[in-house]
Amino acid sequence: MAGSALVVQAIRAILRERGITYRNLADLMGVSEPTVKRDLGRGDFSLSRLDRICDVLGVTVEDLVRNDRPLINTLTELSQKQEAALVVDSKLLLITYLIVNDWRFSEMMSTFRIEENELISLLLKLDKLRVIEYRPPRRIKKLTARNFSWRKDGPVQVFFLSRVLPEFFNGSFEGTGDAFHFVGGTLSEASRARMKVAIAHLVEEFEQLARQDSRLPLDARNGCSAVIAIKKWEFSDFTLLRR
Repeated sequence: MAGSALVVQAIRAILRERGITYRNLADLMGVSEPTVKRDLGRGDFSLSRLDRICDVLGVTVEDLVRNDRPLINTLTELSQKQEAALVVDSKLLLITYLIVNDWRFSEMMSTFRIEENELISLLLKLDKLRVIEYRPPRRIKKLTARNFSWRKDGPVQVFFLSRVLPEFFNGSFEGTGDAFHFVGGTLSEASRARMKVAIAHLVEEFEQLARQDSRLPLDARNGCSAVIAIKKWEFSDFTLLRR
């Protein structure tokens, strides 16, 4: 396969994997959609244009042409050691969370009180942990897959249950777009199975919307979290009253 065709194929694979359309790519590059279609259709673009595409996608030309490893992200979860390194450093955990959610270098700098040199140091640590691939000054490639999740009962989940979840539920749910519903009832095994499938679909929709909205300006989006759970359970005070 010719070099240009290989590069175009790799770019298209990345766009598909990340759910980025030609229009999205054009907006990120500051060019028209027809320009992107023409460039990728012909496989004939300048080195500066190719470099701009790589910068937007967080990859290098080397990433696009080498075939010794897949371009598509493959980490569905981190190791115990990787997660343990994150929970002891709140800034490292924050940057990991932001990168998993497709934040850019400039967005992290403008939103959080982290200076450029410190951010670079944190990114180098994540590169060493093999959570990302980082090429200074600002090229970041996340190594997590679309179906990435934290380890069950791992360090991050334990941290989440002990520190994050209580703070989340202690706040109010009265803001625009907020919602809180706690429901209980008696369900059959079949009904609980249906609810589990419905929850999986809702989680996927949330993730799709988050990926879609990650391309919007920072002032057009806000941090949001949702806790969606179901299990066979009864309040302990009620259980004490059973015959």
